[in-house]
Amino acid sequence: MRLFVGIDLPGRIEDNLSRLINQFRPLAAVRWSRAANLHITTKFIGEWPEQRLPELKDALGGAAELGSFRIWLRGLGWFPNPHTPRIFWVGVDAGPELTALAGTLEQITDKLGVPSEDRPFHPHLTLARLQGIRREELIALRQAVAAVDATDFDSFEALEFHLYESKMGPGGSIYTKLATYRTEAA
Repeated sequence: MRLFVGIDLPGRIEDNLSRLINQFRPLAAVRWSRAANLHITTKFIGEWPEQRLPELKDALGGAAELGSFRIWLRGLGWFPNPHTPRIFWVGVDAGPELTALAGTLEQITDKLGVPSEDRPFHPHLTLARLQGIRREELIALRQAVAAVDATDFDSFEALEFHLYESKMGPGGSIYTKLATYRTEAA
């Protein structure tokens, strides 16, 4: 099983980002994300044995004690940079609470034998994977991005996070929720 932990987006934000993706889609023949698949990954687990799934589900519950927090979606950007990008993204800002959640999930999964991340946590929403983008497409996309008011897309209260299974399908990845953890403080 290929697993990760993440936070869903409310429907209104999915709708906003779907409109944004549809606005940019004609400019570049790249792998655009489906808005329904957008989520904030807080911990990528990778391959996990199905017989150990109950152990993982139980352990992840310890992170829910951190409580709920607000998340803002702000700005558009490029990984690793705008000149030779591989990823086009929307920024995620949640202050220290989201980083604390990711760090707690890292500690929990580390104790279960999941390799630790070697990169700092940088939350974002991947709008497109840009492998194979042509120069003229990149120029057109950068110009369109510069014309968008991307300072603040929306915000929401993160009341829960989920354990997902990711399976590759003919139209891209299919995500299935295996467990939900409420983050509301008691």
